[in-house]
Amino acid sequence: FSLLLLNLEEYYFEQHTAHHVQHRGSGEDRKIRGSLKICSKSVIFEPDATSQPIMKIPLRDCIKIGKHEENTANRHPAKAKCAGISLIFSQVYFIKEHNIVAPYKIERGKMEYVFELDVSGKVEDVVETLLQLHRASCLDKLGDQTAMITAILQSRLARTSFDKNRFHSVSEKLHTECKAEMVTPLVTNPGHVCVTDTNLYFQPLNGYPKPVVHITLQDVRRIYKRRHGLMPLGLEVFCTDDDLCSDIYLKFYEPQDRDDIYFYIATYLEHHVAEHTAESYMLQWQRGHLSNYQYLLHLNNLADRSCNDLSQYPVFPWVISDYFSPDLDLSDPGTFRDLSKPVGALNKERLERLLTRYQEMPDPKFMYGSHYSSPGYVLFYLVRIAPEYMLCLQNGRFDNADRMFNSIAETWKNCLDGATDFKELIPEFYGDDVSFLVNSLKLDLGRRQGGQAVDNVELPPWASSPRDFLQKSKDALESSYVSEHLHEWIDLVFGYKQKGSDAVGAHNVFHPLTYEGGVDLNSIEDPDEKVAMLTQILEFGQTPKQLFLTPHPQKITSKFKRTSQASSYTVSVADSPVSPGEESFEDLTEESKTLAWNNITKLQLHEQYKIHKEAVTGIAVSCNGSSVFTTSQDSTLKMFSKESKMLQRSISFSNMALSSCLLLPGDATVVSSSWDNNVYFYSIAFGRQQDTLMGHDDAVSQICWHDDRLYSASWDSTVKVWSGVLAEMPGTRRHQFDLLAELEHDVGVGTISLNATSTLLASGTKEGTVTVWDLTTATILHQMPCHVGAVCATGFSPDSRHILSTGADGFVNVIDVQTGMRISSMGADKPQRCFIWDGNSVLSGSESGELLVWDLLGAKVRERIQGHSGAVTCMWMNEQCSSVITGGEDRQIMFWKLQY
Repeated sequence: FSLLLLNLEEYYFEQHTAHHVQHRGSGEDRKIRGSLKICSKSVIFEPDATSQPIMKIPLRDCIKIGKHEENTANRHPAKAKCAGISLIFSQVYFIKEHNIVAPYKIERGKMEYVFELDVSGKVEDVVETLLQLHRASCLDKLGDQTAMITAILQSRLARTSFDKNRFHSVSEKLHTECKAEMVTPLVTNPGHVCVTDTNLYFQPLNGYPKPVVHITLQDVRRIYKRRHGLMPLGLEVFCTDDDLCSDIYLKFYEPQDRDDIYFYIATYLEHHVAEHTAESYMLQWQRGHLSNYQYLLHLNNLADRSCNDLSQYPVFPWVISDYFSPDLDLSDPGTFRDLSKPVGALNKERLERLLTRYQEMPDPKFMYGSHYSSPGYVLFYLVRIAPEYMLCLQNGRFDNADRMFNSIAETWKNCLDGATDFKELIPEFYGDDVSFLVNSLKLDLGRRQGGQAVDNVELPPWASSPRDFLQKSKDALESSYVSEHLHEWIDLVFGYKQKGSDAVGAHNVFHPLTYEGGVDLNSIEDPDEKVAMLTQILEFGQTPKQLFLTPHPQKITSKFKRTSQASSYTVSVADSPVSPGEESFEDLTEESKTLAWNNITKLQLHEQYKIHKEAVTGIAVSCNGSSVFTTSQDSTLKMFSKESKMLQRSISFSNMALSSCLLLPGDATVVSSSWDNNVYFYSIAFGRQQDTLMGHDDAVSQICWHDDRLYSASWDSTVKVWSGVLAEMPGTRRHQFDLLAELEHDVGVGTISLNATSTLLASGTKEGTVTVWDLTTATILHQMPCHVGAVCATGFSPDSRHILSTGADGFVNVIDVQTGMRISSMGADKPQRCFIWDGNSVLSGSESGELLVWDLLGAKVRERIQGHSGAVTCMWMNEQCSSVITGGEDRQIMFWKLQY
């Protein structure tokens, strides 16, 4: 037995040990022992002996369901014993006789089967359940059937809960428990999810395939939110870094349950695993730190493709176009398919016919009536290793023998010439497992018109064996030609040519139902129409989630072109480039920063939230980017989850405004400065105020932290430097803060900044003076009157050679650190309240609410980006410089992303 014996969208509820009683009334009855399984649309009997076939009786074919009464010995004629369950029906399927996977055999005609349960007391309950499910199966409308079965399922789930005895340890603390379904290809299995402080559990309602599935949180490496059936309900968990298949895929009934568990596990992972974005993978791939195969696998994952969902199975390109030559020449561009075109546009004559039809079509128009990836296509390739999936999808039948995956060359030719065949490949074509090409299960897949049996897949002449075919396919995928052109295919499938006028121009337009957002299922009132629409979407194929909105950059080809294996040995250790592991991330980050700053004018507003009651004054973000901490003049510190888009915590230390915040290394403690003269330390893990530094005689305006030193600026005319060694335990109170230095000013200090090595500090006062301090000696290097009115912000260039300052007078000044000279000055119509710069370009937040991009060399504003409705008061940028968060007087926080 397997869940694949069920119909699509059918649930397996319960099983009972039973006997199938045959030939009743004639001398000897024959009893076959086995297990009776109650499913939402059928009754399945699995005999203990594998030589006997499994029997499946569809409930809609049942004529009568009831108890089978049998009188005991004559001594007690009054005592009738309820012996079993009687089913009278018109059709039965026989499956897997002798445990051989083959098309189902069907017997038709009026029949009666009797099943005796081992526990006779359960007969009435089972009959009652079957009658209820029978009523659901016999409803005319598919939507009504689905609704009734869903109601039965939900009531069963509500009556049960997760068995806490299944916990691995008595000391485990329960975090959350909810109802969900475990998803495997073509099947969903309902049950209960439970998350504790150390484990994730799933307990199936039916105890199949095992009583509980368990994953240790410490083993989790990647976690993805998924669309399942176009709804934001899926969650997929991987315990390895580069495996194709996940360890568990869950589908929740409520998006909030999914988001809560995602946030909890993602927070747990913060300290173990960095979350990757399409951009970060793109940069790694560009530099050659990811192979083409790995990069495509990551893109599929980020675009919601999963091996557990055949309607969104990972999609890979055909890259070879020569399946007829005796030798494969990977140095000849003619060997390869044109990656800038979708499969449907590779044959010019066929494309012309399709375009003629497209032009005559009423809106919504589409060029291709079928997709490049669908459950049917995936199983077409995998039928030899997943025959039960094919039988499940096609109601117990294999496809016509001539339409099977018989030959690679034939399949490619059909994709080029066929009127409705535009399919791409699956990752298995570039993997190591040859079994999908070989009929090792000795399946009877039928005979072709010529009489030959369907057996192993016929390989091209240039492949000596299935292993040789896969190796050459892998070599082709990683070849220099494909590396130079793969970005063109990514544009079509994951990028900017996926939708809109660019898709039309690239002849890449599929049926509207295949696109994310192509239909809003929630807006469909008629349950029948909704079920039909969902079925069509799931079986028709889905376009991946769009990951890139602008052209994808080309791969940077290696500087060391090694012509042959032999020549690689002539490169001495001293001459060879640094190994990828050593060079990768620093170089990558520098490269991504340069790329980002070159495109900084392309910042686009992504999301915005009003979470404070007054102006936002400070922003700090956890290392993995999931938690955003903000301070405000409304006296609160707030913790906002970027994942669930919800406020997680709101903390108040006093009733006075907070002026800035920062996160200490390790992301366990957030520090806030306040107008009540204090600095507050708050433990995130323990959810409480951990310490207070009563350090000043007036409001603390800004704080910085570097190498166990806290720097606090105040309106009391001082900047103080404290030693702030972190406590051993994040929950314990810290002891003494030692004052290491006090930097005296004539008036209140409004802003400070440190250089990269924390040897210099720049302070800006309320009266427009910028002072550069040497922190090693606590002495003044330079003191310059820079602005008329207060200094709004100061900041060192990455190389520490220059300081940028902005003031209430609207000027932006650049100061040379060595000489203390002002080397440039630019004016704006409004004061720039905050900024970030890379030494060449400046992104500033204006009093007007706009974000301004400045070109320092040209001494001009390059771009004005509309943002807040009041002044921009604070700003944060991630390390890759690809995302920005701003806070404003309008009480909003805004999330910006670079779209390049």
